[in-house]
Amino acid sequence: MPGRFFLDSPMADLSAALGVPTGVVDDEPARHNIAPGQEIVVFDGALRRMRWGIVPVGRVNARGRPVMEQIINARSETVFDKSAFDGVERAVIPVNGWYEWTGEKRRKTAWRIAPKGGGFLYFAAITDVWTAPGGLQVPQVAAVTCAPNKDVAAIHHRMGVLLDRDALAVWLGDDLEAAKALMEPWPAGRLVITEAKDVNWDGL
Repeated sequence: MPGRFFLDSPMADLSAALGVPTGVVDDEPARHNIAPGQEIVVFDGALRRMRWGIVPVGRVNARGRPVMEQIINARSETVFDKSAFDGVERAVIPVNGWYEWTGEKRRKTAWRIAPKGGGFLYFAAITDVWTAPGGLQVPQVAAVTCAPNKDVAAIHHRMGVLLDRDALAVWLGDDLEAAKALMEPWPAGRLVITEAKDVNWDGL
């Protein structure tokens, strides 16, 4: 959808793939299980870290208090129409792949999804800056999702919007309509899905 990411390639490889310096993520270690709420590497013209999960600005509960829930994935069909996402910017989450699960609770099967031939996947994403209590500024990011392609449909009813390397400039550019045109399922046959048996899920 995605529910967890993994990014285990050296940052030098990512830097070369994107044509930018590693910058502040130079010391990023290999990560095999990136969970919502954690910091993640994001590309918005430069490589930086943001928290995975957007706290919608301006949303309040019945008592008028801010809603603290975080949104880790935003639906492509409505992301640029909902007031909760007013003023968001666009970015890319570069990873080596992601995980999905099938089955009943306590009997779930984890699946690792990666590009055929290895390398990186580029998830379309939106970003914002949340002002936490006390005034702390927290850069935050959420992946954009769409209907699944044939590769993913057997294990999940949604998938992230994946971008070709050559399309990143369009997604990050000023033409919103051109960016919207990219929000469609990844062509089938480009992903490899295998059972993930060697990951520490931290109690999941």
